[in-house]
Amino acid sequence: MRDARSELTRPIGVRLWLSGGWLMLLACAAIFAPWIAPQDPLAQDLFLGRMPPFWENGSEAGFWLGTDSLGRDVLSRILYGARLAMIVALVAGTLTCLIGASLGLIAGFYRGWPDRIISRFVDIWMAFPPVLFAILLIAVLGTGLTSIIIAIVIIDWTRFARVIRAEALSQSAMDYVASAQVAGRARFGTMLTEILPNVLPTIVALLTLEMGIAVIVEAILSFVNLSISTDSPTWGGMIAEGRISVHQAWWVLVFPLITLFLTVLSFSQLGEGLKDRFDPVLR
Repeated sequence: MRDARSELTRPIGVRLWLSGGWLMLLACAAIFAPWIAPQDPLAQDLFLGRMPPFWENGSEAGFWLGTDSLGRDVLSRILYGARLAMIVALVAGTLTCLIGASLGLIAGFYRGWPDRIISRFVDIWMAFPPVLFAILLIAVLGTGLTSIIIAIVIIDWTRFARVIRAEALSQSAMDYVASAQVAGRARFGTMLTEILPNVLPTIVALLTLEMGIAVIVEAILSFVNLSISTDSPTWGGMIAEGRISVHQAWWVLVFPLITLFLTVLSFSQLGEGLKDRFDPVLR
């Protein structure tokens, strides 16, 4: 039995270590970008435009991953772009989680008219295409980091509300909740002390998944020049620029695209790994 359990948990542990390791590395790179970036990410030098990475002929010392069409260092821009991506992921993901999970918990536990109002509001909200809705909100709010975070929170809170509502409905039908009610515990206290701890693993898993979605949304908005200033380094902006010159300077597109892919994949795998790790069957 112990060997079977270890065989089940070993892939989960590897998934958690790999995804968590990449995200920790990315977070450190974002925090220490001013000290570890080899160049100024905004410095332009047309004489150094489209220099290849260090392993190809014609490369320039100090520009490890080459330069873009304006002579800006690709590695430095990726590092500084990580700062924006991680800020959006952490802030927008946390706010979305707090709003959506709270409403879902209330709807699933109290039922009745709170459930009807919240559920109908969620249905109406989810009828809007999320990407088009985000672009519309940015057009109304204006570009900037705050606008991006507000747009993501407004769009994605419904995902938390729906899932946590279903979990709360399932948990509220358990015997331990009825026992707490018979013992005279207040309903709000029962929700916080009995229901919330049992849906917390699902909330954590959804939070990590939402962080990956937030990174994608920010990249899409920066790809269409609706993020922060076009001069500021963003992964989506670098991908948009690299797409134009992919045949002359493939590295401008490939390196930020790989970084974005690994980051979103790591958030996704971390969420799945945490969900499996706290699964009652595996425990």
